[in-house]
Amino acid sequence: MSDTDPALMSAEQLLSLYASRRLSPVEALQAVLERVARYNPWVNAFAMLNPKALVQAGESEARWAAGRPIGPLDGVPVTVKDLLNVQGMPTRRGSKTTSSAPATEDAPAVLGLKAAGAVIFGKTTTTEFGWKTPGDCPLHGISRNAWNPERTVGGSSSGAGAAGAAGFGPLHVGTDAGGSIRIPAAYCGLVGMKPSYGRIPQWPHSAFGQVSCAGPMTRSVRDAALMMSAMAQPDIRDPFCLHDEPRDWRSGIEAGVAGLRVAVVRRLGYAPPIDAEGEAAMLAAARILSEHGAIVEDAEPDLPDTRQVFGRVWGVALARLVKTTAPEKRALLDRGLEEVAEREGGMSAVDFLGAEALRTEAAHAMARFHLKYDLVLCPTTPTAAFAADAPTLKPTEALWRDWAPWTFAFNLTRQPAISVPFGLDEHGMPRGVQIAAAQLRDDLCFRAARVIEQAVAVPVAQPEQQSCGHHH
Repeated sequence: MSDTDPALMSAEQLLSLYASRRLSPVEALQAVLERVARYNPWVNAFAMLNPKALVQAGESEARWAAGRPIGPLDGVPVTVKDLLNVQGMPTRRGSKTTSSAPATEDAPAVLGLKAAGAVIFGKTTTTEFGWKTPGDCPLHGISRNAWNPERTVGGSSSGAGAAGAAGFGPLHVGTDAGGSIRIPAAYCGLVGMKPSYGRIPQWPHSAFGQVSCAGPMTRSVRDAALMMSAMAQPDIRDPFCLHDEPRDWRSGIEAGVAGLRVAVVRRLGYAPPIDAEGEAAMLAAARILSEHGAIVEDAEPDLPDTRQVFGRVWGVALARLVKTTAPEKRALLDRGLEEVAEREGGMSAVDFLGAEALRTEAAHAMARFHLKYDLVLCPTTPTAAFAADAPTLKPTEALWRDWAPWTFAFNLTRQPAISVPFGLDEHGMPRGVQIAAAQLRDDLCFRAARVIEQAVAVPVAQPEQQSCGHHH
């Protein structure tokens, strides 16, 4: 495998080759589809492929040949997580309970990507309704990690993580209500950005609409910024989206971190677990930022216990989901999803509003904290990717112990947070570190992530070495 494989190139590389006529969008898509044919049988990244993708790549090729690309992503292959609508393709949400009828319109993020000329060639797997971290769902089974098929890709953007690591093109749309972009990014050696709430419009809102965001999962920080520029276009369908002027999020991305104040955070209202390797990665990232002129110190935001808050937001959303599922179809739901719904579903409205008040308190505390610190540095996940085939047991405990203890606080507070790859552990599995910024300062996340990315070389997964010995 070489750097000359278009499937492994960044979006920026592809675009510069299209512009100089050294590569066509059709050739790029064919290279991606060849890898999909070779590795997807065991990686299992896709809910479905788009039968019209090659035609669309051909249209893009014609535009480039005429010197008239329609937008900043013209001809770049993209995948979309199967929680978002893509017109003409079904939105199954990883569930046997959903309709197989094609969606009649594009989700806002998808519309933005299409307007930029992106070629959406497939929809990637998700855990059922995006409810959990382990990368399996009733409808599509288990998605596996290109670094090691025995390990999970994480979730709920399971297929996006799987596709990114396996080299199925440069750009992948994930969604994140408690860590669902950042966790698979960390497990799969990718960059995963959860933008400020409302930055990328949503419609229809998911079960977790109050805390959820769509965002980019890519192999490079600049690609994530480029992709976010296309997705972050105001949309009348989302009454809560930000109405900012569209911008290229790459602008200023190379400005570095000199003079920025960075807090190394070990508590988020409680002490989330972190293993020795995760701790070492975080400290090494702190050193890199410090060497580049950031002012780095240990500090702790004064947060309420975020476990209590998120557990309720999550549980009530799932209870509502179960309640709105036709009774005759409920038996088809993931058992763990029902377990959480049963556990939290009897909550009173007063208790739920209490959790909402605490959520606002947490956001207030972080806003205060960011008056002093530009950035927060912490782990993305407590460990590297765990076993792909492990059953989901005690999901409520797993949520804040094994899955999302470092990520969900930033969903509650609605601030931007990015996971950036930080090398491999002794077993050859990727690790990530997380950088969060104050609400609306997505630019600072990108700047710091770019500094870390340039200091830490992360190799590419070699699925061809994994596939030989893998038994289905």
